[in-house]
Amino acid sequence: MAFRDLHEFVAELERRGWLKRITAEVDPELEITEITDRISKAYGPALLFENVKGSDMPVLINAMGSYERMALALGADSFRDISERIEEWLALKDQVPRSMMDKVKVLPRLAELSSYMPRRIRSGSCQECIIKDNPSLHILPVLKCWPQDGGRYITLPLVITREPETGTQNMGMYRMQIFDQDTTGMHWHTHHDGAVIYRKYCALEKPTPVAVALGGDPAITYAATAPLPPGIDELVLAGFLRRKPVETVKGITVDLEVPAHAEIILEGYVNPGETRIEGPFGDHTGYYSLADEFPVFHLTCITHRRDAIYPTTIVGKPPMEDCYMGKATERIFLPLLQLQLPEVVDINLPLEGVFHNCVLVSIKKSYPRQAKKVMHAMWGMGQMMFAKFIVVVDETVDVQNVSEVTWKVFNNVDPRRDIEIVEGPLDVLDHSSPTPLYGAKVGIDATKKWEEEGHHREWPDDIEMTPDIKALVDSRWKEYGLE
Repeated sequence: MAFRDLHEFVAELERRGWLKRITAEVDPELEITEITDRISKAYGPALLFENVKGSDMPVLINAMGSYERMALALGADSFRDISERIEEWLALKDQVPRSMMDKVKVLPRLAELSSYMPRRIRSGSCQECIIKDNPSLHILPVLKCWPQDGGRYITLPLVITREPETGTQNMGMYRMQIFDQDTTGMHWHTHHDGAVIYRKYCALEKPTPVAVALGGDPAITYAATAPLPPGIDELVLAGFLRRKPVETVKGITVDLEVPAHAEIILEGYVNPGETRIEGPFGDHTGYYSLADEFPVFHLTCITHRRDAIYPTTIVGKPPMEDCYMGKATERIFLPLLQLQLPEVVDINLPLEGVFHNCVLVSIKKSYPRQAKKVMHAMWGMGQMMFAKFIVVVDETVDVQNVSEVTWKVFNNVDPRRDIEIVEGPLDVLDHSSPTPLYGAKVGIDATKKWEEEGHHREWPDDIEMTPDIKALVDSRWKEYGLE
């Protein structure tokens, strides 16, 4: 199911009983956060606050805050449905056409892929209302999330820029602190594609044109968070997830394509070299990220639907809404990881590791020290470079069962032999390292050790009941009267 816009998604959530409307007046400063945090921790519904102090716009939050709602947002029954589609596409690489008939068979799949490209239309609901004269961000019910936050933050912005050399658009999610009615911070971490594009405009001594979309089909919102390789337009991924192209319109004051059915579009620019103190901010690590200098976004125009909904989220100690977005990425991108590392059976990014701190991976081990090869290979793959802890176990271990993994680590690891400490890039939000952006990382090989790996003692078998006794007890379970 592809949702035309956020309104359709809200309607479907409500139809399924997954959304709660709140009509009581609420304050966007801290109060909405406290309500939502309690609901998130209780694995509760999406929330639509219809009476927000200081604004005419309702606030939607926690919309993707469960596995079921996240899968629905991506037009699937489960994340596995999406990863299977990706596996089917990856299988095409091995299907080299050897005859004209083979080529004919491949053509429909190629046509399908091309149909996912963004499609420009003349007008869209995102431009039903256009504010060019003295546009003010104060019309938006932007939240102040946590007590020590430096101000109010736009937390679900789809920040759109264009690569000046290739013309390819990029869309990422970077928080934006409201400074005043027409300026915000632009939280471009140095590793992010948005920051790379910004630096190219700085080298050209030109402002960076920026458009910020809020809302739309939630598949588009997810796509902005996906760890795609540089140069890949996130709207193409959104089209793949939706099974139909994202419709776009040209911005009013910027030469950028924006989702035609977004709720709100902010247009503007970032001047080269202009920075301002941004932060602190209660971040997804569960800690405050510290104040620092970041680029400044200048607003030139606001466009929005007449009945716009303001989408937002809060982050903090897990579980939170962003956890389910991260879990979607874990499942969806597993086939791509396996394309590079075919020995990988499964991965788990535990919520407590806030995605970039811990990776649990199971492998089909076929040669000595293969676990260490996998660790280093993963550290060299995109955002996996931020992983502080990589734990490798055998294929028989269920990495989704953290208790089973820790049992293997505590029992199978010889610290001197099996722990690998390296140095390299860290996420900018990592506060434990004595230096920013760089520090130590640990790989743990918890696989069964072979004699070729220097383990000359006999390795004991796991305790396991025989299949026939398991089947016998299964068949007689009710007879025992233990249910």
